[in-house]
Amino acid sequence: MPPSATGPGAAAPQHPSEHDGGRFPIAGVARSSGRAFALVWRTHHRLTLVLAALTLVAGALPPLGAYVGKLIVDGVVAAIRSGADADTTRVLWLVAAEFSIVALNAGAQKGLDVSQSLLRALLGQRVNELILEKALTLSLDQFEDSEFYDRMTRARREASTRPLSLVNRAFGLCQSGISLVAYASLVLAFSPWALLLLGVAALPAFLAEKRFSEDAFRLFRWRAPETRKQMYLETVMAREDHAKEVKLFGLGPLLLDRYRGIFHKAYAEDRALAYRRGIYGFVLGLLSTLALYAAYAWTALATVHGELTLGDMTMYLLVFKQGQSTLTSALRGIGGLYEDNLYLSNLHEFLEQPSHAFGGAATEGTLPGDGLRLEHVSFTYAGANEPAVDDVSLHLGPGEKLALVGENGAGKTTLIKLVAGLYQPERGRVLFEGRDVREWSRAALHARIGVIFQDFVRYQLLFGENIGAGDVAGFDDEARWRVAGERGMADAVATTLPEGYHTQLGRWFTGGVELSGGQWQKVALARAFMRESAQLLVLDEPTSAMDAEAEAAIFQRLKELSRDKMAILISHRFSTVRMADRIIVLDRGRIREEGSHETLVANGGRYAHLFALQAAGYR
Repeated sequence: MPPSATGPGAAAPQHPSEHDGGRFPIAGVARSSGRAFALVWRTHHRLTLVLAALTLVAGALPPLGAYVGKLIVDGVVAAIRSGADADTTRVLWLVAAEFSIVALNAGAQKGLDVSQSLLRALLGQRVNELILEKALTLSLDQFEDSEFYDRMTRARREASTRPLSLVNRAFGLCQSGISLVAYASLVLAFSPWALLLLGVAALPAFLAEKRFSEDAFRLFRWRAPETRKQMYLETVMAREDHAKEVKLFGLGPLLLDRYRGIFHKAYAEDRALAYRRGIYGFVLGLLSTLALYAAYAWTALATVHGELTLGDMTMYLLVFKQGQSTLTSALRGIGGLYEDNLYLSNLHEFLEQPSHAFGGAATEGTLPGDGLRLEHVSFTYAGANEPAVDDVSLHLGPGEKLALVGENGAGKTTLIKLVAGLYQPERGRVLFEGRDVREWSRAALHARIGVIFQDFVRYQLLFGENIGAGDVAGFDDEARWRVAGERGMADAVATTLPEGYHTQLGRWFTGGVELSGGQWQKVALARAFMRESAQLLVLDEPTSAMDAEAEAAIFQRLKELSRDKMAILISHRFSTVRMADRIIVLDRGRIREEGSHETLVANGGRYAHLFALQAAGYR
């Protein structure tokens, strides 16, 4: 599990400030907007083009409808005065034209809704794929960093919707821009001052909205660790593998109270921001409304004085209202673009972070048959005061079996992760067949190593797929499942299941069956045997959940099947490790003793002491 964001050594969470992502330069907005457009375009070309075309149509039709409305009113007045059938017919044609415009506009809006809905689904999937693809390139130590989880949480929470939101807003701005140009040309014919009045009145609300967007974003960034805490508490309270302890220890109410506490703290901050946003929005919105009605009064007086026709007045009243609404919408769109770019910066921050993973292109060693060598290897976890592995040197030849012994925290599992290339040594080298593991292709190196970690994954997949996970090339190969299952003694487990190797494991899905701890370990052991080309088998506490008889059978089978392979065994059971050719005792990351079981017992050191303590329990 990654270190807690609030645990020892973690930086104290900082409250939102001006410097915590609140300011986003214009250049950054332009760059981020361009990347969002490119992402939407790559997601689906045709839908993006349809969205653009419909946006243009939807922007041009409302001003045209307003102008036709003016012609209708003036036409009605003219028909009343003349009584001519031709004038009446002209009015009816104009009404039909306005109906067509309204129908086209409604169709364009529905088309926009459908296009946006489809793009939203496709884009959400694409962004999640990008995040997961990036996660697959990162190193194990990055997954053990709480700051990494904060960045990933921020990226995943909003990034699946923000790119499309940004593009929609941008298209909406284009639509509003087209409408505004048309409205402005109509208003200019009446008075440039009226245009200026309506434009200036909309600015204060826009500036306030932009400021509140920054405040909301700062809260969002600061809250990432708290969000992860809530997600973790949900997992503990709702997952079947936690349920037994939560119920037995009565943890449910305590955890639920913590969950509520995090929400109420966040809600109080959101409520305060919503109140401020609402009050300022109402007050500043009144300025825009006041300007609108001032323009109404101006138009009415001009009509009374004969400066405008009744149709002109009807058109201008509609243009003032729609124009100001469009301008307000455009300014909000600009603020929304700014806000979307703030949130998209989280996605870009995650996708652009450098990977600590290493690996070369080599697929063969320089000294075939040399086995595994560690030369003065040291490694320290981030934030730790002492190294987990300290100046370790050893050599493991082909066919040799090595056991690692030591107390919890002695560095045994860390050493295995260094051997497998999951961690990079701070000092020293790990050599496989004479070549530094950093020079090996990850795929080529891992194909030569079969590993069972003590915290192996229990996949909610088919029984056979759980075994096939050991070699992705044979993931669906039932014949290989059965061979590996027989080697790992998992075939006996399969015979007890309702559908054998095709039985669904776990309780997450319909018909799932749960295995015992010992049965799961046999599945994990079979998973290691899927690596048929593996030259090194690494078993980290592989039989801790098995009874003594099953354990003895497993290790006898292991010795038979790995006669020509290297093997590293980690175990606290001395009845097991004594079967190894050589035993290494680790203490605080350093090798303290090394030799066979008999030699170490005769030396009377740490190993002999631990062996005596364990043996006494059986007397």
